[in-house]
Amino acid sequence: MYTFETKLRVRYAETDQMKYLYYGNYAQYFEVGRVELMRSLGLSYKELEENHKVMMPVIYMQQRFLRPALYDDVLTIETSVRVLEENSLTFHSEIFNDTQKLLNSGHVRLCFIDMNSGKRIAMPKHLYEKLHPFFIQN
Repeated sequence: MYTFETKLRVRYAETDQMKYLYYGNYAQYFEVGRVELMRSLGLSYKELEENHKVMMPVIYMQQRFLRPALYDDVLTIETSVRVLEENSLTFHSEIFNDTQKLLNSGHVRLCFIDMNSGKRIAMPKHLYEKLHPFFIQN
């Protein structure tokens, strides 16, 4: 398993009339977690697209809302890859407030698309090689 944490402050423009983080913005926060996890491995979506001609569209997303995040809260987004799959990549996310209370959890599955053919492909080798060491049993 590989896990990475990133922090993010809830901005006023992201809240609703109650000063709660608008529910639709959690998907964007999950994306921040995914992007930063990939960067922590030395990869970026930009690199995948420009150098390897691979896109990663979302094919499934599920969330559970437990407590609201509020304007100006500093949140911790904990993102993990728990299983190394061949044809997709599932990111599990948990969002905590500054008192470590779980606010939201869920997972997002992405697949791999060859930009030249538009067809679904297996996980690119360079991404697999970055993740594989975290899944080796001792």
